[in-house]
Amino acid sequence: MFVNKFFINKQSGIKPNGISKWFFWLIGMLALLIGMSSNLSCPISGQAANNLQTYTQPFQNSTTTLSGDAVEANMYFIKMDYWQVKKVTINLNFQISQLANRETSDITLSLNGTKFYSFRPKKETGLQTRAIEVPLRLIQGENQLKISGQILNKKGQQSSQLVQTPANWLTIYNGANANFEYRLQPPTTAIKSFYAHFSGTDTIANANSVITLPHQASNAELSAGMYALTGEARTITTENTQIPVTTADTAVAKQADYQLVIATYQHLPKVFQQQLDRQRLREHAVIKTYTHDGKHYLIVSAFNTKLLQKASRFIANQELMQETVADTKYISSNSTQTFTSELQYGGKKQLTTSDDYLTGAKHQSSTYFVSLPVDRTNADGSKIRIHFRYAKNLDFKRSLVTVYVNDSALGSKRLTAARANNDELTVSLPKGKALGHSFTIRVAFDLEMSGAAQSDNAQTPWALIKADSEATIKSKPVAALLFTNYPYLFLKNATFNHIAVVRPRTLTSDDFQTLTNIFNLIGTYAQSNTGNIQFYTHQPSKTVLKNSNVIAFGTPAQNAFIRSLNSKLYFKYNRHFTGFLSNEKLSIEKTYGQNIGTAQLLRSPYNQRAGLLVVTAAKSSDVYRASTQINFQRNIAQYQGDAIVVDHDNNHYNYRFKKHKTVNDGVNAKTVIQKNSKLVIYLGIALLIVVIILLAGFLIMRKSGLLERKGQHHE
Repeated sequence: MFVNKFFINKQSGIKPNGISKWFFWLIGMLALLIGMSSNLSCPISGQAANNLQTYTQPFQNSTTTLSGDAVEANMYFIKMDYWQVKKVTINLNFQISQLANRETSDITLSLNGTKFYSFRPKKETGLQTRAIEVPLRLIQGENQLKISGQILNKKGQQSSQLVQTPANWLTIYNGANANFEYRLQPPTTAIKSFYAHFSGTDTIANANSVITLPHQASNAELSAGMYALTGEARTITTENTQIPVTTADTAVAKQADYQLVIATYQHLPKVFQQQLDRQRLREHAVIKTYTHDGKHYLIVSAFNTKLLQKASRFIANQELMQETVADTKYISSNSTQTFTSELQYGGKKQLTTSDDYLTGAKHQSSTYFVSLPVDRTNADGSKIRIHFRYAKNLDFKRSLVTVYVNDSALGSKRLTAARANNDELTVSLPKGKALGHSFTIRVAFDLEMSGAAQSDNAQTPWALIKADSEATIKSKPVAALLFTNYPYLFLKNATFNHIAVVRPRTLTSDDFQTLTNIFNLIGTYAQSNTGNIQFYTHQPSKTVLKNSNVIAFGTPAQNAFIRSLNSKLYFKYNRHFTGFLSNEKLSIEKTYGQNIGTAQLLRSPYNQRAGLLVVTAAKSSDVYRASTQINFQRNIAQYQGDAIVVDHDNNHYNYRFKKHKTVNDGVNAKTVIQKNSKLVIYLGIALLIVVIILLAGFLIMRKSGLLERKGQHHE
């Protein structure tokens, strides 16, 4: 506007006076500054990394109540290496006892062993929130946040000893989180740099990571995609995010900044083919980074499908990906090792890799998480051995150590001055109590001091749990073929247990989402990439079905194998395969049966020791809807049966059809005998007594001659 007005004045012959010149000059400078500032405020390609980003990382904690006048809880969060952190805020949701004295009760936060913030709770009886800024110097890659304090019900007095009661409590609610403000460091051309960004919690939460396959992927390409997906799933730390497997033409792929592109060379888009050396691909697979228009790609390709799958196993190996600094990696069939170490469960679990140091008087504890392979559970005879040291200035009449499993006390021991430098406690797990494939062990010390030994030093007294403390957990195979133990049978020794996937011949976008859901949960439990996943577009051979655990998904119209299984399903289709029929568990109206999805976990009809998972519905969108219940641990934990039904109103139902939950009748009979072993013993003893009585009677009669006289009488 200024330029146009200036030329109008010039053309009209009107000469601006001095004031007008200064006025126009000021207007021009102002317009120039406004233009520059508006340009700076607009996002510019290549400068997105300079924009301040925010990410809120929820703590993986459930609502927890801590009792005692001294309370303590631990939480964990991580910082990505590619973040330039500017600010970190801890947000807490908590409640304390209504009887607590606000003048003496206090809560302290420490990060990675360093205390940085203390406060007194407000005079409120309900839920309280607190936002606390963390000193950046304390932030590491992996961070432990400790919340400790004292919740006192009366003013402390030196002349009287405070009594611990159940009314001394602090409840920490779920939803606590760490909020980061940071700038992104853009990825380099190194494969490890792409992998760090691609696997980052913020990248995944913002739907910026995808795995893309060809639009109609071959079975080998699907297998390669699932190896990569499961490898990523095992490293993701959050409970409600996943990396979708999709095709390049979908909206989710187009908006993602980080794409893992997996395809044989023939199925790659030309823009990616041009980045590869065709000559090297004759005997190798390739993994290569590529950046274009602000998008970052990792191309995984080969002419040979076996090499493509081997390259995808390389992707699924976190250690290899984190170590590769080159921008291009060639994978050969013989010289390149891609497998992760196989996790054979040896029966012993080290509780901590370093000595755990507990300080302060009264109740102090440390918690450890024990995880068995998903296909095993604890058996009788398991033990926990704690090796520890502690201070000598304790009141040994009142000081003790207690070991808990899932908050149930297993055993206690009084501390003594004589064993202070080298003490241990061994406890046995309860017989006949199944703890599943994961549980917690808590070691709690009550470090009491005598009245004369009271000190203001928070570092005394102390206890130290030695790194050689261990749990010896005897285990047995999981026998129940229910969603409680899923994906048991599909995994063995924490890797894929001969999985055969029967897929729709033509894949829709819903089918790709269904695949993502199914293998996201399997990948969460799979700690090794050495097992096999094989896809089929038709019914596999009898040999394959006999030797595999089978997953079938899709609609009957898409998947002929599901049609052939109809008589075996718990929820069966009508004769036209347009909807489900009523059964003994659920009455199904005709239209309702056409708009529900099911996930059914059956004993394989081809092998009584194998499993068969069928995720199916009359519409592919409903197949996807059913798969949303078996994608995360928190979802599958809701179900104890062997069939799940989901409708359009997001109502989901759980049903149990199997009378015998074990994978074969032989195992079930063995289980019944084991459960009733005492009854069998008693029956055996009773039978033996009857035999002895009959034998004794026979001998008495023979000795007395009754048998001979009876014979003569008959003669």
